[in-house]
Amino acid sequence: MANTKSTEKRIRQNEKHRRHNSAIKSSLRTSAKKVLKTISASSNIEELKENYKQFAKRMDTAARKRIIHKNAAARKKSRIARRMNAAAKKSS
Repeated sequence: MANTKSTEKRIRQNEKHRRHNSAIKSSLRTSAKKVLKTISASSNIEELKENYKQFAKRMDTAARKRIIHKNAAARKKSRIARRMNAAAKKSS
């Protein structure tokens, strides 16, 4: 339990930041699933590249704002890029 006004404020701020960061992480997962679904379902390379571009942009932004670690963002982007490239090679 908070004893001072400053700790009460800090608790409010932490909760607000937690909800904000949680929403961003959720959108990252959704974006990743969208790319993976496009890889497995579609042979449209242009759509796949566009979805990956949006995914990478969101990951980089989250890493820059320290919502996720920069190495975690790089790892996730790399893994999806490998799957994307394998699918593109397979379809051509």
